[in-house]
Amino acid sequence: MGSPADRSWSAWLLERGICYGGLERSSPLTLPSPLHLLVLLALTVPEAAAAQQSQRPARERQERQVVVPSSPGEPVPEVRVAARVTTYLRFNALIDRASLEVEGRATRFKLVDPGEYTLALEVAVELDPGERLLVRVRYKDGGTPAYATLALVTHPTLVDKEVEVVRRAQVEAELAARHAQGARSGLPHLAFAGMLDSNGVRATPFWGNVAPGYKGGLMLGEGMGYQATLWAMVVVLVRNLPGQPAWAPGTARLTSAKGTPVKVLSVHMEKPRLQPGESALVAVLVEPPSSDEDLFQLELGDTEGGRLLPITGVKL
Repeated sequence: MGSPADRSWSAWLLERGICYGGLERSSPLTLPSPLHLLVLLALTVPEAAAAQQSQRPARERQERQVVVPSSPGEPVPEVRVAARVTTYLRFNALIDRASLEVEGRATRFKLVDPGEYTLALEVAVELDPGERLLVRVRYKDGGTPAYATLALVTHPTLVDKEVEVVRRAQVEAELAARHAQGARSGLPHLAFAGMLDSNGVRATPFWGNVAPGYKGGLMLGEGMGYQATLWAMVVVLVRNLPGQPAWAPGTARLTSAKGTPVKVLSVHMEKPRLQPGESALVAVLVEPPSSDEDLFQLELGDTEGGRLLPITGVKL
């Protein structure tokens, strides 16, 4: 009868369906040849690799907005990339493809595909934690800033599938114009005071839903859509969950369920910022929709440009 070490070796082989030279009956133990050792390693290495792969968490794919700063001294916005995931950067102005600079382009990327308004990127291998690859491209319109500079980074649980790249100066100008027009109209303030009813105005209540898979820490309450001859407005209750950062809407995008855009005039909230656990009404003043569709999708972006609230089931 073999030694305990012999029996352990035999049991290891039998568990894997391998009978080597009548090992379970013979004694003393005959060591396997180098060829058989290679076969055994080939059987075990894939199992270990598969186990390691299964332990790697799947990244949540996100769509968001980043703001290119006006001053060179401000932090460079980051875009989260991952191997086997194509990240699409969408610019709100024409870019000069010939000016594109991508750090490590020849060795670190599987795909670099610039367009007139877009840039598709896919890294060949995962970036190391803390590693940053810079991307720089010039705008064609001569606006400020002249270049968009972004830093590609890795994140253990998140990856950016689509990123809208906007310039801070343009965002500030649009917000100022929208707030000025909203202040002149006075409609959002009437809604906050509860003085805007359905007399002479079509009012449609709705209960909006956040888009599937949303994990931005905001919740919705009941909403109301108002539509008149010269204006329309969406008013919805938003709650910032406890433990979340403060939030305030800065941008809005309204489209019909079929994808038809509606021009947004202004965005307002009845308090300056939503602190954790607080709720407030948000009013989005728009032009009357050109079509007779009654279902819409509303996307609210915060003033920092990163925390979006996508709302479906909006009615006007």
